[in-house]
Amino acid sequence: MRLWHDLMLSRAPVWGFVCMGLVWAGFAAQVPVLKAQIGASDAVFGGIFLIASLGAVASMWIAPVFERLTARRSVQLATGLMGLAFVGAGASAGVVAFCLAFLLVSALSGVSDILLNARISEIEEASRRPLMNLNHAIFSFSYAGASVLTGLAREAGFGPVAVFSAIAAVVLALCTMMRTRPVRLADGGPLAGGGGPVGAFGSVIVWLAGLVVMAAFFTEQAAEGWSALHIERSLGGGAAQGAFGPAILGLTMGFGRLFGHALTAHIRDTTMMGWACMISAAGVAVAAVAPSVTMAYLGFGLMGLGISVVVPLAMAIVGRAVPEDQRVKAIGQASVIGYGAFMVGPALMGGIAERVSLAASFLTVAAVLVLVAALLVPWIGRHLSASAG
Repeated sequence: MRLWHDLMLSRAPVWGFVCMGLVWAGFAAQVPVLKAQIGASDAVFGGIFLIASLGAVASMWIAPVFERLTARRSVQLATGLMGLAFVGAGASAGVVAFCLAFLLVSALSGVSDILLNARISEIEEASRRPLMNLNHAIFSFSYAGASVLTGLAREAGFGPVAVFSAIAAVVLALCTMMRTRPVRLADGGPLAGGGGPVGAFGSVIVWLAGLVVMAAFFTEQAAEGWSALHIERSLGGGAAQGAFGPAILGLTMGFGRLFGHALTAHIRDTTMMGWACMISAAGVAVAAVAPSVTMAYLGFGLMGLGISVVVPLAMAIVGRAVPEDQRVKAIGQASVIGYGAFMVGPALMGGIAERVSLAASFLTVAAVLVLVAALLVPWIGRHLSASAG
């Protein structure tokens, strides 16, 4: 009953995260087809992702303006436009067209993500209920389910346009249930209060939380992009066994976030975040040195359970640490800092794998998580305690 109550409290962002899971799962399953469709080499396709990341960075400035202009319909419109933009990407026949479409997709996805997290933070404050982990769990489960369905559609011969059009139709239908009240913004516009949220304290929290989010995204990206290769190349697993690695990550992250939702009422956010980083680090280390595919699965599953709660907890901390009229901007800033993982993560993982081994790459991820738990999380805790005092 409490879970249902929390879902009803945050039903508008819940549907938004369902849509986010649908569109990104649909895209991930169609990547090989899209790459062949536009005739891009590995290097060019990687460059497209790097360019598209600029759209995510721009969302930090776009989101407050979009919120101001569209008010109650901001989440609806951002999510609906995101779904339609994916159709445009799926219909692109050349590198330039796809690059421009994917840049738009990245910007709209970033705007939607920022606004959804701001809504959840606002509802948490009003209801005094922790809701971030629950909403992010919905994304994980939606992503896992949509991945399976999209894979089946691809095997049945449906191409990107057909798949993205079907997803967009579902997204537009769900958008009818996402109307919310607008978040109050500072009178000075999206950059009110200087270069950061009001007060030096708020800026420090945003940066620290953003760095934690970056480490979490780095960990997630490492597993999503390299776990299958590690299982197949390092451990001699087959293609089906390799594909099961990322699937384990999605499922364990969903269950981890549900478990985290139950625990947040009883454990401090920073305490849970520190333990989550250590558990995830242990899982990554197990996967890195695993002597068998089964042991690697166990490691990646443990990693998913741990890392699942880190981003939601960091976003919740940011939402509570800044004034209401700075919430959209602050969450946007923390998100953009976190997005840095998608720019440096692949190069770092690939560089270490090429010069040493994939196992060394994953051990580097584990070391980063230990540093986060030992340094960044206690630093956040000290700032929160200072503000409370």
